[in-house]
Amino acid sequence: MKNIRRIEIRPAVPSDALMMASVLVETWRSTFRGLISDAYLDAMTVEDQAIRHARRMRVAGVFHTVAVEMATKKVIGLASYGRARSMPPAFDRELYTLYLLEEFQGAGIGSALVRTIGGHCRQMGASSLFAWVLAGNPNRVFYERLGARAVGQGRVSVGGESHDQVAYRWDDLAALAGAGTVAM
Repeated sequence: MKNIRRIEIRPAVPSDALMMASVLVETWRSTFRGLISDAYLDAMTVEDQAIRHARRMRVAGVFHTVAVEMATKKVIGLASYGRARSMPPAFDRELYTLYLLEEFQGAGIGSALVRTIGGHCRQMGASSLFAWVLAGNPNRVFYERLGARAVGQGRVSVGGESHDQVAYRWDDLAALAGAGTVAM
């Protein structure tokens, strides 16, 4: 018999900040090892990230969503999004972050997070959503499977090192979200 986990996708609350930080640090270390310097990854702390998340959760117009395993009430994934920060005006919403613990990847939870966000952006009147993804990220195909297409390239500095990144865009938020709407 397959072990079925119940997962809830919901808006993050301030008390989630520490668990969100733990997910971020763990996923960065498992995903970006060999891409971003070990020294930078090893220096990341859950405490520093929790402070950062708590601060960002107070920024108007930035939304935070979490995936919670219901049996343990543990945050296993997170995403943040809001107005586009660095692309042309036609790119009106940006997925800033998307992290899911490795053991939960491949189960549709990441897709559920992005679809939920797509639905919420659509409800807010957005016409598109995009995300910057490190060019060397082994999970880039995830965005493509969800219907995003590469529309731009850029550079980002992480830990004093410059990295290539790719902008992925969803033009049809209704298709991304599925037929329904999502209450946030």
